[in-house]
Amino acid sequence: MQMMHAVVVDHPGAPDVLSYREVPCPALKPGWSLVRVHGFGINHSEVFTRQGLSPSVEFPRILGIEVVGEVAATTAPDQFTTGQTVISIMGEMGRAFDGSYAEYVLLPNEQLYPITTDLSWAELATLPETGYTAYGALRGLRLQPQDHVLIRGGSSGVGMMAAKLAHALQPGIRVTSTTRHADKAATLQEQGADQVLTGELTHLPAVATFDKILDLIGPKTAKDSLQHLTPGGIVSSTGELGGQWAFDAFEPIGDIPNNRYLTSFSSGEVEPQLLQELVDLVTEKHVDIHPTKVFTLREVAQAHAEIESRQGWGKYVVVIEA
Repeated sequence: MQMMHAVVVDHPGAPDVLSYREVPCPALKPGWSLVRVHGFGINHSEVFTRQGLSPSVEFPRILGIEVVGEVAATTAPDQFTTGQTVISIMGEMGRAFDGSYAEYVLLPNEQLYPITTDLSWAELATLPETGYTAYGALRGLRLQPQDHVLIRGGSSGVGMMAAKLAHALQPGIRVTSTTRHADKAATLQEQGADQVLTGELTHLPAVATFDKILDLIGPKTAKDSLQHLTPGGIVSSTGELGGQWAFDAFEPIGDIPNNRYLTSFSSGEVEPQLLQELVDLVTEKHVDIHPTKVFTLREVAQAHAEIESRQGWGKYVVVIEA
């Protein structure tokens, strides 16, 4: 039996329940392909699952909702070739079945997306969940050349990626990002924000108005965001960094001012051409997508601890060397 290293959660708990050990390599089965994992990002949703906050997830489980790697073996040779670079996101990976916190992951064929790229594994690992979410949400905002864009939750991985991609999509726009931590303001400006608002900011300053708002805090602040749009403006409520999953007593006529718009973007609905568009945009516009920090597979528990402490910022990735 072929063995591999993986990070397994036997039961919910603190970061130390993430156990690095040898387990059997998944066996190929009809309709699925085996992917050799080269990298993946660490996501807040995986922290929530590890804590036991995802009721549908049964343990033991190998977490990991995204992956970049190469096809190792496939049941669809007409679609994939051995050694082909692929990305996969969501689709119950790391939830209903074992995910990417391992040297190999077995995935449904319909959940594999071939990618053509010269990016490094560390760079590519920043894109599946974080980059795709930021890019998809920004496309939904229908950016115009002179827009003033607000990113609420700007020091998150998606927020920092969105600031960079927004400038790549429309070089003439102005980006304002928010963060609760004043000591992160300079970093956000280095990463693409033209202006930074600091503090809790559950409610924005009364005089503040924006053409487009990417609200990564989510339902906790989205109703407030709608009140700060210019006519024709759009809010994309994408994410739940505020820890609230649904609107409280949302009443569209009262909560959406005239001629303003509310939308969202879910990375669970994957459009393969958007993934390649994203990779091409990053390459052609020379967008700096280097991760904030790179870990080894053995260090996944450390990455979780840093994210959970809220002291981390940006995108943490794991790279598995050949």
